[in-house]
Amino acid sequence: MANIKEYYDVLVVGAGHAGCEAALASARLGMNTIIFTVSIESIALMPCNPNIGGSSKGHLVREIDALGGEMGRNTDKTFIQSKMLNKSKGPAVHSLRAQADKQDYTREMRKVLENTDGLTIRQGEITEIMVEEGKIIGAKAYSGAEYYAKAVILATGTYLKARCIFGDVSSPTGPNGLQAANFLTASLKQAGIEIRRFKTGTPARIDRRSIDFSKMEEQFGDKRVVPFSFTTDPESVQKQQVSCWLTYTNEQTHHIIRKNLDRSPLFSGEIEGTGPRYCPSIEDKVVKFQDKNRHQVFIEPEGNYTNEMYLGGMSSSMPEDVQQEMYRTVAGLENAKIVRNAYAIEYDCIDGRQLYATLEFKEIEGLYSAGQFNGSSGYEEAAAQGLIAGINAALKIQGREQLVLDRSQAYIGVLIDDLVTKESHEPYRMMTSRAEYRLLLRQDNADIRLTKIGFETGLINQERYQKLVEKERLIEKELLRLENTPVGANSQVQEFLEKNRSSLLKTGSSLAELIRRPELTYEMLAEFDPERLPVADDIVEQININIKYNGYIQRQMRQVEQFKKLENRKIEPDLDYDSIEGLRKEARQKLTLYRPASIGQAGRISGVSPADIAVLLVAIENIRRK
Repeated sequence: MANIKEYYDVLVVGAGHAGCEAALASARLGMNTIIFTVSIESIALMPCNPNIGGSSKGHLVREIDALGGEMGRNTDKTFIQSKMLNKSKGPAVHSLRAQADKQDYTREMRKVLENTDGLTIRQGEITEIMVEEGKIIGAKAYSGAEYYAKAVILATGTYLKARCIFGDVSSPTGPNGLQAANFLTASLKQAGIEIRRFKTGTPARIDRRSIDFSKMEEQFGDKRVVPFSFTTDPESVQKQQVSCWLTYTNEQTHHIIRKNLDRSPLFSGEIEGTGPRYCPSIEDKVVKFQDKNRHQVFIEPEGNYTNEMYLGGMSSSMPEDVQQEMYRTVAGLENAKIVRNAYAIEYDCIDGRQLYATLEFKEIEGLYSAGQFNGSSGYEEAAAQGLIAGINAALKIQGREQLVLDRSQAYIGVLIDDLVTKESHEPYRMMTSRAEYRLLLRQDNADIRLTKIGFETGLINQERYQKLVEKERLIEKELLRLENTPVGANSQVQEFLEKNRSSLLKTGSSLAELIRRPELTYEMLAEFDPERLPVADDIVEQININIKYNGYIQRQMRQVEQFKKLENRKIEPDLDYDSIEGLRKEARQKLTLYRPASIGQAGRISGVSPADIAVLLVAIENIRRK
């Protein structure tokens, strides 16, 4: 029997958040692209929490959008509640978070994929990658069909040899009971790729009708919604929002968990994979934080057209009877009816140190990898990697320089740099504390930082780029005007300052100097600024931040200059570290293993000391002179 043979530029394995962004980026850059999924219904599936964004993750979504990705636009179309987190803190940690309607999110993303030119969707399981002389040539499906491609992107999420577990119940399925991908791992191992096993988990889903919301604290969305995408008209997303609720576990809950720990697969050794440190199960929290007598539980709707409610903060792999008993101790959940049990899921993934910063495998040319398969956790981290892998697969085929964002340019740069240079023993989660230059990498200026790069890459059109250029011009013009607009110390001004508990003027001032005061803003000073023209909200935000934080911003920019010097000192990929005298043995081993692209990257490798970097700099300079 003759097998089907088809030919493409790019083949994407998996249609979760990483796969969708990878396939869209590739197709939009002119590549004939095919994306495989074990189930069409699982395209852009949200198998765990029903939200997008959150602390630091909101930054990633904004950056994906600024580069030309889809996640932000899709969230704006499908959110049911939106909230800006950390508003009481500085702008560096402000993060947008939205509850999405799960069904709508999947449906809308699938619609975008189905209507993208040059993109083919195929339901089927990829079981083998085809490699010749260290180069990818395509992949085989379970049916025996062969799909030849110039680049392949692995975005398998949590489906690879997946196993769902609660109590002593273990089923070889992917999330939500969907089919697992059981055959690809063997092919990857045969190709020399090292595989490891990680775990994640999800809480139970509860029937809304069985919840007593009167015992919980209602959580509302923002009165004025800020969209995720820079292309979304803010007026189009102002709408009636659903509520979420907050409740807490208690000592009774914790007692039930403790007395049943011997039945938890997490503690009995039934689960082999390592779970995420920053998103632990409730049994993990009870064991590790014994001084806490309660933990937060967020009750979140799964969508507008379902009674399923998500119990954020109570993921578990306890047996079914224990789950029911412990959930019913929580205030408001005394009569809770479980629609879907909580479960843990184990899956195969890789150590990201096998990849270049482009997300291409070091040992297999043309093979890229993105998302949870790279050892990360979260929809947003996955989508960010998918976008970069899709862009780079296309750029490589086109013979163009591939895109690597560094740590001073984007949270995406921090994420990927951490994955490919640092040893990680659990699923990696993005956090604002991981970014050294977070005052520069704010979510509000993601377009200013990255849209030009998206335009040069080819994912941002001329019209959108020109709008950005005009926005930058207006910001600069207004900042200059404010610095040069005087304000006299007259009675009207003094009265205004006294009313707002701001120190009185002894001499004249400029509008910019007044805005620098923590208690005053650009908007508040309108009455003393008759020449002011109407300015858009996003420009007002940039003006306030740029003026108030100017000193800190300038200091961080000087730090970035030093960082860039080391990032720009490139290292040849075939440098023989064993031949460099003075390098310690551990440094030689680590540098040979990681093959850093620059001195900066080499310095971030665990086991490479500042002394090793000094030796390396001298050696590279000697080679250059020769």
